[in-house]
Amino acid sequence: MKYTAGICLLLLLLFSTKGQAQNYVKPKTRILFLLDASGSMYATMDKDIRINVAKRLLSKIIDSLERAKDVQVALRVYGHISSPSERNCKDTRLEVPFKPGNHRQMKDKIKDIVPKGTTLIAYSLQQAAYDFPKEQGVRNIIILITDGIEECDGDPCAVSEALQSQGVVLRPFIIGLGGTDDFRKAFECVGRYYDANTEASFNNVLNVVITQALNSTTAQVNLLDINLNPAETNVNMSFYDEHSGQLITNLIHTMNARGFPDTILLDPIYRYRMVVHTIPPVEKKNIEITAGRHNIIAVDAAQGNLLLKLTGITNYPDLKCIVRSKGTMNTLHLQNVNTNERYLVGKYDLEVLTLPRQLFKDVSIDQNTTTTIEMAQPGRLFISAFSQQYIADIYQMNRNELVWLARLPAENKTHNVIMQPGKYKIIYRARNSTKANQTFEREFIINSGLSTNFNLN
Repeated sequence: MKYTAGICLLLLLLFSTKGQAQNYVKPKTRILFLLDASGSMYATMDKDIRINVAKRLLSKIIDSLERAKDVQVALRVYGHISSPSERNCKDTRLEVPFKPGNHRQMKDKIKDIVPKGTTLIAYSLQQAAYDFPKEQGVRNIIILITDGIEECDGDPCAVSEALQSQGVVLRPFIIGLGGTDDFRKAFECVGRYYDANTEASFNNVLNVVITQALNSTTAQVNLLDINLNPAETNVNMSFYDEHSGQLITNLIHTMNARGFPDTILLDPIYRYRMVVHTIPPVEKKNIEITAGRHNIIAVDAAQGNLLLKLTGITNYPDLKCIVRSKGTMNTLHLQNVNTNERYLVGKYDLEVLTLPRQLFKDVSIDQNTTTTIEMAQPGRLFISAFSQQYIADIYQMNRNELVWLARLPAENKTHNVIMQPGKYKIIYRARNSTKANQTFEREFIINSGLSTNFNLN
């Protein structure tokens, strides 16, 4: 009765995902069952032997999968060809390849399997890479059923990591029959491990694994403010496969009609790396999603606002401000002046690209408040030089030091320069002059909102 209920629940989950999100398109899934048929599978499990229990439960799962759309299955077996004395470390074979409607063939082949030889997991995983047809947008999954650890000096962890990082398969599932703590530790690096020491637990685990393999599950991302309330929103979140680095999906964080973070669908087969595209971005690694449950993913993302405000008419065609984290030179953002932008709570250094540039150090951004940086309206410098061309540079007076600001193009006869209020100096000479002592300099003042005019001749 328990087994029948488990299968019914599985089928209900298989066909209910569509109702959870109308925009979710279920991808095609290929499941390769990798079955241990080494000699140790003759060990007892309850009142039967492990291989018989595995055959019985695997056949029933194959029956249930026959009704699942966009799902294909295949069977690879190891340890069933050569005798134990041969210790054949290449004793693995794809017994039933992927193709539609192969479920009867799968069950017939499972019925005929006789355990014989050794346990060669690494080589079998390596060969399994060639069992999946090359096709984009398909979820390739391996379910390994075994009662022993590697006996052929291979490295299942390295092989699994390579298959995942190259995008050949997703993180494998391992069902360990009669395993110990050491057995579990040996497989945790290979994939997602489950113990099955009795037929009942084997049945439950197999249903859980298939459910995870075929269904997305629900989650919500809590973007926490400084009071640890999930109050932040309206920012894109990128979800990556932790192993392969492949971008899985982008979702803009949304609050639902009740004011809570919206429920999203995530595939539990992946281990995720999430990047929340705040300024600066927030990253969370090794996110595990548990199938059949509503998962909560929480990250600190407290934010405040920065308003850059230039009084009066700017006259700058496209004035911007470089925003950096305090004490660093890495540019986080290039914010337009007279705009309001959100940043993570913290300290920032600002460099406004006026002439001369304006620096604002140690600017504090606080939770849900607006930090305003106000700048004076610039003035205008108009220079004419109609009779000849000049080499001319503009400097700012900083005590007894000259700070270079700009060089005027010698080929231009007029110069129109937008500058911040202050005291400046222009140093120039005729371009065709042959004497350094024909260098001239003039001081001038720029007033906010006003024009300063003079002729170099």
